Amino acid sequence: MNRLKTRSASGKPNYFLRLGAVITSVMVLLILVGMIWQPYSPTAMDATAKSQSPSFAHLFGTDTMGRDILSRIMEGAGTTFLIATCVVLVGFVIGTIIGCLTGYFGGVADVILMRVCDSITAFPSILLALVMVMLFGRGKYQIILILGILFIPSFARVVRGEVARQRSLTYSYSARLMGAGHFRIIFRHILPNTFPVLLPTISIGFNNAVLAEASMSYVGVGVQKPDASLGGMLSEAQAYLGNAPWYALFTGLTIVLLILGFSMLGEGLSREE
Repeated sequence: MNRLKTRSASGKPNYFLRLGAVITSVMVLLILVGMIWQPYSPTAMDATAKSQSPSFAHLFGTDTMGRDILSRIMEGAGTTFLIATCVVLVGFVIGTIIGCLTGYFGGVADVILMRVCDSITAFPSILLALVMVMLFGRGKYQIILILGILFIPSFARVVRGEVARQRSLTYSYSARLMGAGHFRIIFRHILPNTFPVLLPTISIGFNNAVLAEASMSYVGVGVQKPDASLGGMLSEAQAYLGNAPWYALFTGLTIVLLILGFSMLGEGLSREE
């Protein structure tokens, strides 16, 4: 059975991959636990426990409304994680299909689709996302659709380049000589061989999706109340830095660890190439 390498191509220990896997595992465990259990209700307000500092009763303290910050972070991290996963899935599936077809067949469709991808990537992502929010509205599903569309070009380009390379290799010619159809060659033979290149792309894409969702929720055009998200919570915490600085500290630290974990995973996987 193949195991995930923890040494780089040079034979040295791959510390990026190891540390990234540890950080990501801890964060995912926190999210999974939050899906089935939370210390308190994330929306429950306690007038007698406003702005309490971290304690055994409230490990991350409470906000100015008496809500348990740990419970809100578990809820918000789950929302952000779910949105980022769906965004990457949308971009991965559509981008992979486009990349496979354009990389294998080329021609006019390749030129047109790649120019569309160029047009999307030519604009700053957040600015383009804000424009699309005006068209599609706000909310979780709208954010998934908007960011998913913006993530398609990155996957399409990676897959296109790798498919074009794989198409020129001997095994691809052999499959054609044996009578295999184009789509069988693409999805049965070539696509599985692109996974080593796609893995770091998926990891980095997830990192970017977390950051994009948090940024949009922070400015108020992402996840809307009463749903919790890390970006929206950080925006709330900013107004209470004097009364409850731990709210911003723990929320910001959660975002940093999520991004750092997947960034190091992506870097570690890239060093395996």
